[in-house]
Amino acid sequence: MTTVTDPIIDSWYKDVENKLKFKVVAIDENDDSIEVQYLNGDIGEYDNDSWYNSTFDYIEAPEDWSAPFDDIETDDLGYSDTDSHKPNDEDMDIENYLDK
Repeated sequence: MTTVTDPIIDSWYKDVENKLKFKVVAIDENDDSIEVQYLNGDIGEYDNDSWYNSTFDYIEAPEDWSAPFDDIETDDLGYSDTDSHKPNDEDMDIENYLDK
């Protein structure tokens, strides 16, 4: 199986053969290079021939996609607010959740 999916900046892909997930972060047509960032944070690069001879498939962004991107600002995540939506420890009372 070879890739029929074109590389698109900010789109996520999975290398079916190696089970690696990555995001296309840059495409340089003059240099014939496609720069990717893997889910673990590593950077990689492909040329057009290796891209289309690979086993890449388009996927939805993983839920934990921002984990390796330590330098991402909260605003860049696309959320409309900056609240992390975690409950306050003082609001966590197990009695509230138990059936009585």
